[in-house]
Amino acid sequence: MTDAIPTTALQTTPLHALHQELGARLVPFAGYELPVQYPAGLIAEHRHTRTGASLFDVSHMGQLLVSGPEAAAALEGLMPVDLIDLGLGRQRYGLLLNDEGGVIDDLMVFRQGEELFFLIVNGACKAGDIAHIRAHIGQRCEVRVLQDQALLALQGPQAAQALARLVPEVTQLVFMGGAQFDWQGVPLLVTRSGYTGEDGFEISVPAANAEALARALLGQPEVRPAGLGARNSLRLEAGLCLYGNDLDTGTTPAEASLGWAIQKVRRTGGARAGGFPGAERVLAQLADPAQVARKRVGLVALERVPVRDGTELQTLDGTPAGRVTSGLLAPGVDRPIALGYVAPQLAQPGTRLQALVRGKAVPMEVTATPFVPPRYHRG
Repeated sequence: MTDAIPTTALQTTPLHALHQELGARLVPFAGYELPVQYPAGLIAEHRHTRTGASLFDVSHMGQLLVSGPEAAAALEGLMPVDLIDLGLGRQRYGLLLNDEGGVIDDLMVFRQGEELFFLIVNGACKAGDIAHIRAHIGQRCEVRVLQDQALLALQGPQAAQALARLVPEVTQLVFMGGAQFDWQGVPLLVTRSGYTGEDGFEISVPAANAEALARALLGQPEVRPAGLGARNSLRLEAGLCLYGNDLDTGTTPAEASLGWAIQKVRRTGGARAGGFPGAERVLAQLADPAQVARKRVGLVALERVPVRDGTELQTLDGTPAGRVTSGLLAPGVDRPIALGYVAPQLAQPGTRLQALVRGKAVPMEVTATPFVPPRYHRG
């Protein structure tokens, strides 16, 4: 989360009054005042997302449309992702990179039309992302910021049955697919995706209709509200990165263990290899692991001591080994878990390390991620 800033400077989402009505505890995040939790509490919200369906307000995130005959090729010039071959109605995880191959932001890209792409970028990065995208491809295609759209995330194993009562056709969607739907005359762009490891949907809705849709969803018996706290613990259990913690401009895709997000066609030997910022370094690291100085790994604490962001990692003899970038006591596995960066020789699952927590050495073990198996609906 960002440092606290004066309340007068904070923006609000179209659901702000509803959050207050529901008793949310509101905190500064990415320049907005957003709910961190509701009266039920973070743990209850987390567990309900794993068993029912939770509604998250993620309207602080940036929504953009990139359009034109060159849109796919132009976007491929910004990120190492196969977008030219991305099918209509399909979504892909992408990485905006700088000239050194560092990650400017991670984002979602949805092909809404042959020459039309819908992008969702992180709230704390959106101003910089928009400026970056416009500066680099604004002459080749239209870049339109959707200022008047809200974004809701309905997540959990019962999300589909809840949303289907309002929009029956959503049951036809599979993971990372999407389409435009109509709800009581309101256009909704719905993708079957999210950031919790559960089945679910992200719904782009006109801001003027966001509260009505949120109330309709909360009126379904499976659905309860959830805040930023549960969203963070859910994504960490799913082994997913949080930009600003686990990713930044000094981190490359190979270091972040995100090589899977770079399709074969964009790699060395592929039909459209390279052509994106930092390509030489990024592709060299993917081809030769010896060029990677550190790796992102999953970690579990062997004692019941939460290991927080920024905690130093050491080998068992006390030699500095890396740093934790995200960590908490995970409600779904009832033990402390973390993501962090270590030297490649220490990245093998089963490797024992220790974390220095308030001067105490807490034993840790490198483990594969995700910590909780995902339950995406793949059809």
